[in-house]
Amino acid sequence: MKLLVVLVGLSSAVMAVMIFQAVRQEMDLRNLKTRMVKKSAEARKKEAAMIEVKDKIKDLKTALSSINIKMDELKKTKAGAEKSAQDLAKILQTCDTDKATAKKKETDVREAMNKLKRDHGEAKKAAEADIQHLKQQILDRDKAICVFADTTNEEARRLCGIAEVPK
Repeated sequence: MKLLVVLVGLSSAVMAVMIFQAVRQEMDLRNLKTRMVKKSAEARKKEAAMIEVKDKIKDLKTALSSINIKMDELKKTKAGAEKSAQDLAKILQTCDTDKATAKKKETDVREAMNKLKRDHGEAKKAAEADIQHLKQQILDRDKAICVFADTTNEEARRLCGIAEVPK
């Protein structure tokens, strides 16, 4: 009987240990399942955040490419404006040169007029008619040059005697 009591006690102890192990394993499994569910939820949140970031990057790349296209267009426009400004400067320089030439001619004509005044009276009248004719040519030349001048340029308006810019 003693053997039976020891055997029952021993089997009860083994069974208690097995029950304890089974309960502990169940608790570990539940804990692992809970952690796995939390980790998968976090992974889904991170994936959603990564997709949002990728979409934002794509939108920013699209915006950047359109801005680069606009910037290229603006550079072309700027280059065209600079070229036209250089062309206008050349035209203005030509106008100034022609005007200086015309002033020099006017000075020469005045000197010739003074000489003719000293010579005789009849030659004076003929010389005055020539001077009037030359003055008209100078004015016509100035007007012809002013037709080609850019009226948006203040110096060109001043040189050509234009009061306001036509709109």
